[in-house]
Amino acid sequence: MRFLLKLILLLILALPLVAAGLIYLALDSAPGIDRAAEITPANIARAKRILDQNDPRKLKPGVRRTIFISQSDLDLAANYLARQYAAGGARIQLQRGMAKIGASVKLPVMPLPIYLNLDTTLAETGALPRIESLRLGQLPMPASLAHWLISRTFAFAFADADMRYFRSVVKKVDFTPSRAALTYEWQADLPDRLRTVLLPAKEQNRLRAYQERLAAVTGSLNTNDVSLTELLAPLFALAADRSTDDAVAENRAAILLLTLYVNGQGIEKFVPEAKNWPRPAQHRVLLNGRDDFPKHFIVSAALAAKAGAPLADAVGVYKELADARGGSGFSFNDIAADRAGTRFGEYAADPASARRLQHRLRAGIRERDIMPGTADLPEFMPEAEFLRRFGGVDAPAYKEMMAEIERRIEALPLYP
Repeated sequence: MRFLLKLILLLILALPLVAAGLIYLALDSAPGIDRAAEITPANIARAKRILDQNDPRKLKPGVRRTIFISQSDLDLAANYLARQYAAGGARIQLQRGMAKIGASVKLPVMPLPIYLNLDTTLAETGALPRIESLRLGQLPMPASLAHWLISRTFAFAFADADMRYFRSVVKKVDFTPSRAALTYEWQADLPDRLRTVLLPAKEQNRLRAYQERLAAVTGSLNTNDVSLTELLAPLFALAADRSTDDAVAENRAAILLLTLYVNGQGIEKFVPEAKNWPRPAQHRVLLNGRDDFPKHFIVSAALAAKAGAPLADAVGVYKELADARGGSGFSFNDIAADRAGTRFGEYAADPASARRLQHRLRAGIRERDIMPGTADLPEFMPEAEFLRRFGGVDAPAYKEMMAEIERRIEALPLYP
């Protein structure tokens, strides 16, 4: 009996030391991967092709499709997501039959920078890949424990998702040195399942609050035209009232709701329950006297607030290059509206400035507070003219014009 008591006491004393030792081995003071994440219009073009080829409106239940993603695009996407959402970095290296993944994640709510650096190897199985190995910092983990840990992490991160359902949708993942191939089977209820993950009940309730405020504001207007600032101010005043614990989430919801409204999209397209919510009255939204600028501004703001400025900027330039080839032509005016929106979205999604922006908008803003002057900027240039005058997106003349736009945006009164 005395021996048993000593053993229990020893375990009680030893376990905290063992746990501390494991944590010490698993964590690092610096990221193991620290890479720049640059998104280009060419990356956006390739992503758009993948989306177009897998448009859910063209798919029938039971149809199987395979998505091919190049090694470079997969690596870029992983690194961008790690930098945007985990203040770290990532690297993916594909080989025949396996993928080697490295990632660095900055742990939140720490007084000092602490990183979790991990390296894992995934192997083909004929269905979903199998975890071959996992190392956290200097701590190797058995494959079975690694599989359990990663499964629990996904379950925690996506608490509203039925992970078994999504695993049943993915039929096969193949790796070669040049690309990954994901084969999936389309299900009729897949959009609803994804909506539950991307817009959980808490987020839907948040969006409803802004929908109701927007309906009240637009219903009180007596003119057909309305400035974007007249909609931003009351929605961000509501965000200020609601920001008891997460000002960034409130700002993102306000921007998302306005993005749908400005582009003539009803939120019920994404939240079916919203068909019973109050409906905003339709008005033509203007910025600098134009109805195209609000679309550029608010879409870029939404992208920057949720996915970061590099993605928002790349989307804007991609669209202008596409317009130059067959649309309305390349316009630095539109780029200025894109960049102004991106700056707004960054400011709204930065915890250090989210509340400051709310109170600034509540006090009232003018268009020149958020949008630079654009009357002297070249626009409507077909591709040949754009290349003749500015030489393309890597040429000095183009970069000089972009620098001028940036100077104008940095001088806007909204930003300190």
